[in-house]
Amino acid sequence: MTVLDWLLDSDPAIRWQVLRDLVGAPAEEVATERARVASEGWGNRLLALQGEDGLWAGGACFPARSFNWRAENQGQPWTATLPTLQLLRDFGVDPCAGRVRRAVALVKNGCRWEHEGQPFFSGEVEPCINGRTVALGVYFEQDVDGLVARLLGEQLEDGGWNCDAERGSVRSSFATTINVLEGLLAHERATGGSAESVAARRRGEEYLLERKLMRRKSTGEVVNPAWLQCSFPIRWHYDVLRALDYFRSVGDVPDLRMDEAIDVLRSKRQPDGAWLLENTHPGAIHFALEHGDGRPSRWNTLRALRVLDWYEQPDYSTD
Repeated sequence: MTVLDWLLDSDPAIRWQVLRDLVGAPAEEVATERARVASEGWGNRLLALQGEDGLWAGGACFPARSFNWRAENQGQPWTATLPTLQLLRDFGVDPCAGRVRRAVALVKNGCRWEHEGQPFFSGEVEPCINGRTVALGVYFEQDVDGLVARLLGEQLEDGGWNCDAERGSVRSSFATTINVLEGLLAHERATGGSAESVAARRRGEEYLLERKLMRRKSTGEVVNPAWLQCSFPIRWHYDVLRALDYFRSVGDVPDLRMDEAIDVLRSKRQPDGAWLLENTHPGAIHFALEHGDGRPSRWNTLRALRVLDWYEQPDYSTD
């Protein structure tokens, strides 16, 4: 079985993306497969877990009655509304499907942030959360213009963002920055953006590129060795595959400062052509998508292959 055959022998959430990004299948075939995400497999299972109140696990960012997870040292739970909607977006569920529209309407009308009870699509105070909320709002066709304006006003002098800025931090965070960049790019694609938002996104990208997607600008050392591992679902966390997949989605000619991260990604390809699941972020989940760390990962293989397809286009040669 080839890697493509293996990838296609999977859930509709993966199959439709393989058909679009790796096979180059006709648009009608891709759309037919994508339509199955809301009614079959993982997408269907997630949608069925939504409560009558419109929430997953009774909460926005955290499940109801789960605020002792830090003390219990079990990892952040991933079953509440925000991480569940992120997964549905990762799956590529059709936002226009009736079942999905109803689910999102319930979130809009019933979900409030734990911070101060703000409506879900209005966001809260942490840019790492608000960046993801922008991406979700755009995907599910909700108004997040005000949240984008807030993020633009919170960009730090070095070009990135940090959830600790409200507590005095003046240095950006890789993780916060990638979450905001993904949101800004999604909003720009949907609305055309503004000169201000495009400039802010470019400054944020430069923050990552100046650090070669993984290194401290001051010393050149790798900030966190875990960032060299490929995890999925990525949640709010950062790693080099997430960064590379972001730049792939931008679609520009690859920057030479990505080369080291690309070498890391290539080094992880297994003899059979697959990539492994690594560094799964601990915490309660709805259900497992793969077989655990150290085992072949369809998600990481799909993401890695499409990054390399983009990076290795003849017109994009960085030699």
